Amino acid sequence: METTTLPLEATIQQVLQQQRSFFSSNASKNVEFRRQQLQKLRDLIENNEDAIAKALHQDLHKHEFEAYATEIGFVLKDLDKALSNLNKWTRPQPAATPLFHFKADSYIQSEPYGNVLIIAPWNYPFQLLLAPLVGAMAAGNTAILKPSEFAVHTSALITKLINKNFAPEYLHVIAGGVEETQALLKEKFDYIFFTGGTSIGKIIYQAAAKHLTPVTLELGGKSPCIVDRDTHLQHTAKRIMWGKFVNAGQTCIAPDYILVDKKIKSDLVEKFKTCLKGFYGDNPQKSPYYGRIINQKHFERLSTYLSGGNIVLGGQTDAENLYIAPTIIDNVDIEHPLMQEEIFGPILPIIEYDHIQQAIDFIKSRPKPLALYMFSTNQGRIDSVLNSTSAGGVTINDTLMHIANGSLPFGGVGDSGIGAYHGEHSFNLFSHKKAVLHRSFLIEEPIRYAPYNKISKKWLKKLMDWTL
Repeated sequence: METTTLPLEATIQQVLQQQRSFFSSNASKNVEFRRQQLQKLRDLIENNEDAIAKALHQDLHKHEFEAYATEIGFVLKDLDKALSNLNKWTRPQPAATPLFHFKADSYIQSEPYGNVLIIAPWNYPFQLLLAPLVGAMAAGNTAILKPSEFAVHTSALITKLINKNFAPEYLHVIAGGVEETQALLKEKFDYIFFTGGTSIGKIIYQAAAKHLTPVTLELGGKSPCIVDRDTHLQHTAKRIMWGKFVNAGQTCIAPDYILVDKKIKSDLVEKFKTCLKGFYGDNPQKSPYYGRIINQKHFERLSTYLSGGNIVLGGQTDAENLYIAPTIIDNVDIEHPLMQEEIFGPILPIIEYDHIQQAIDFIKSRPKPLALYMFSTNQGRIDSVLNSTSAGGVTINDTLMHIANGSLPFGGVGDSGIGAYHGEHSFNLFSHKKAVLHRSFLIEEPIRYAPYNKISKKWLKKLMDWTL
């Protein structure tokens, strides 16, 4: 089908109608069909690994190791998990049946929602578009994909690979910017999955509400990182520096700011400096392992954050090459935009505290974050933080790594998002859990039918006492 000559809205409507018809045929629900399509996607990614890595380098200066670890390999692992567990996930799950339903069977049947819209951001433009797609496909849906226009090369490659190798009535990419997104949101989908900023997430939510469309919103926020005085300082510094500056800090769950016990702050900062030199050398701009800011707009936004305190490391910028050095800022102005907005870049503010309760109170005074990190060997303080704060996910004594466990749900809470996915959680997210009660004709209980009397009610009470 050739859609490129049609006006935008007509193209979207035509593809959507094809997908609705295809879904109505039940073809995408067939488990063997799902398996074949998931394997096809896996083969496509594996056969184009070099091209994908090249596109990611062109967009974000990602080293091929980082491209595989955080994007390509991540999606392949999701695909492997889906392919290995598809029969198990799609099998009806037995449920208990109360005695008063005798004789009957109860079970939960997972069924796809239908036509899914997946909108991805630019920071991990491959992973954050295709990882949710794996769940949508495994669940038996059709999908329209909207990649970020900011990741120009990755978007173009994904559009080419998907639209060339999959039938549009099953999977189709609509590339473009704001106009394309707005046109898509005018249409009725059966499910919308969005990853991006909170402000755009609210727009997506409002658009979905017009059609009562269920949504997953993977948003962001200022993810705190607490460093307790009782910790392994060397490992702590190395793991924070990695989590913060991978992808030049453009990670939704990167540590956004440090809350550190003042007794160890100066030692921690020195360890930070040593770690960064070990990672990227004396001049990170020359390192092949350090990324770049996605575009001029975000470069300028991040540059304004550099005035939010005293720079103790980094601070160098190069607008022409979209480079901002790994930067650590002390004596932070809490009212500065640096501490009011999600940074989403290679700038790390440090705030000291006297007692762990101060750190807890600071976190609780702000919107619930997508991630929370704590470094400590003191289980009592760890428990205090876990029991007193709320976050989408938590990693103790490391950063980012909870996202790499496919057995854990990944998602936000409050301002940081709605819904969670990865692994089996992705399959469940894109599946409606249909309750089924299958009764036999062997037994008929007359008590529930009119005309009613006092004896009927008496026996009803007894029956409900025995069985509920």
